[in-house]
Amino acid sequence: MLELFGDNLVDLMNRGGVVMWPLLAMSVLGVTLCLERMWFWLSTNRPGRREELGRLARLLRQGDHEKAMQLVAKDRSVYGKMVVQLLDEPVTDALVVDVVESQRPRLERFMPTLSTIITAAPMLGILGTVLGIISSFEVIGQAGSAGDPSLVSQGIAEALLTTAAGLIVALLVLIPYNLFRSQVDRTLGRIETLVAAIQGPRTIEKSKD
Repeated sequence: MLELFGDNLVDLMNRGGVVMWPLLAMSVLGVTLCLERMWFWLSTNRPGRREELGRLARLLRQGDHEKAMQLVAKDRSVYGKMVVQLLDEPVTDALVVDVVESQRPRLERFMPTLSTIITAAPMLGILGTVLGIISSFEVIGQAGSAGDPSLVSQGIAEALLTTAAGLIVALLVLIPYNLFRSQVDRTLGRIETLVAAIQGPRTIEKSKD
């Protein structure tokens, strides 16, 4: 069965032309990166994470940093790392910006690459179609009026494969990309909540001094 699938794939790639190979590479790369991001977000915002962060925020607002540190001691997520870094030093606006920005690359990892695939795949598909149509018109020019119209229509149909393939690749990556983008926004919102919980008690302490 695998051999049959391989033969069909090679035949499809040959029919679509040279542009089909970069599209295949994009699809493999896109699916691989989407799987990596899916694993990352399933571990970062797993079920029950909201309750954990709510409990952590309450401890931080109460100024119970010892219990908060115990809660995040084994947490390797962006939330745990951020809280540990903020509790290690006096909290300032500069420190908050530095800590949040240090975690942003983990949140947005591979997002530019996925965005590029979404944009480039349809354009490559259209390029392949244009090249195929040019080849079909060359057949007409060489054969003249005696040319077989079926050969031309067959060439155009095969050329349109690249457009379909480009759209499929883009859609394959677009839906996960939007889901990942929503996860980035949600995580940044939760980070802001934790930062506010840490700053609250310390702001009160400063006002009392």
